[in-house]
Amino acid sequence: MLHSIDAEFPGKLDFRIAETPVFLSGDLYKELVKASESIIDVIRKDDFQFRTERALPPQLHTPNENAHSSFLAIDFAICKDQHGNLTPQLIELQGFPSLFGYQGYLGDQYRTHFNIPPSFSPFPHHDTINDYNQNLKEILLEDNAPEEVILLEIYPDQQKTRIDFAITEQLTGIKTVCITQIIKRGTRLYYSNNGKEIRIKRIYNRLINDELQQYPGLKTQFSFTDDVEVTWVGHPNWFFRISKYIMPFLNNPYVPPTSFVSDYNGIFPDDLHNYVLKPLFSFAGTGVELHVTPNKLRSLIDPENYILQRKVSYEPVIQSPDGGVKAEIRMLYVWADHAASPVLFNALSRLSRGEMIGVRYNKDFKWVGSSACFFEK
Repeated sequence: MLHSIDAEFPGKLDFRIAETPVFLSGDLYKELVKASESIIDVIRKDDFQFRTERALPPQLHTPNENAHSSFLAIDFAICKDQHGNLTPQLIELQGFPSLFGYQGYLGDQYRTHFNIPPSFSPFPHHDTINDYNQNLKEILLEDNAPEEVILLEIYPDQQKTRIDFAITEQLTGIKTVCITQIIKRGTRLYYSNNGKEIRIKRIYNRLINDELQQYPGLKTQFSFTDDVEVTWVGHPNWFFRISKYIMPFLNNPYVPPTSFVSDYNGIFPDDLHNYVLKPLFSFAGTGVELHVTPNKLRSLIDPENYILQRKVSYEPVIQSPDGGVKAEIRMLYVWADHAASPVLFNALSRLSRGEMIGVRYNKDFKWVGSSACFFEK
């Protein structure tokens, strides 16, 4: 399977793929959907944008925000409850696109190369990979020609997710463009394609706004704060609004108790070893502190920008030849511009045997890494 992927997309796969997909029973799938919908109910409330204004740094505000996020990525640990039943527990969430092109492709690759029972499918709301790809293409393009839409990143050839960019271009015709290559004239944006200048009418945004702070001295004609004539699929503001910031507002059995550090007023739980400290504004697990101390919390300059979340115990639910493996499931929703609610498109899974979930923390193990989910029909 790996040779097949590399042959089709040479040099694009830059992270580990696990030796197995995750097979979700009908009962666990229903629990994951129920957990996701309990969170979506909060996001759909009329006052959600008002309640999340503080999550959006004023200096990173992007004009022309749409009515709701185009994407939802909701991460759950698979745990066991007090009765021994498998249950999802929220780890974090994002109003940002994940690997939609790649995940459809990966599920199809597992099915091509392995004997996957026909009673399982990687697509909860699509019959085939072709149906899935066509629906994704329609949402990304809306009413625009493919050349009028770009996938926006910073130095895309250096990103670990570049295989998803290549697959997305193959499926939709959308070119991947670095923000440094965008040409701005007045309120209109352009890019060069084979020497021809083409106007950009829609941006499929894969660039996290505050990640640009890692490139001091970066020269660009276009800034996210510019008021320009484009529509967004994945508006930058929603990355901040739908994030760890809203976890203290969620109160249901699928969400571990979570509070802003500032809410404790210096009086912290006695059992801090049962909590994890997370910065609100970080990416791919950076800045997460698993071993929390009172001194660490008191030393925070901006405690309002950190959350304390009660730890969950991942259950090693997958039995590999080398022992138990933990699983995290990312439920991937797409929310069309004029739709009342998002639709579950796919699910990404990450398998782990390290202290933290994530490919970068498990590179020395086997039976871990990026994987696909197959739902029991």
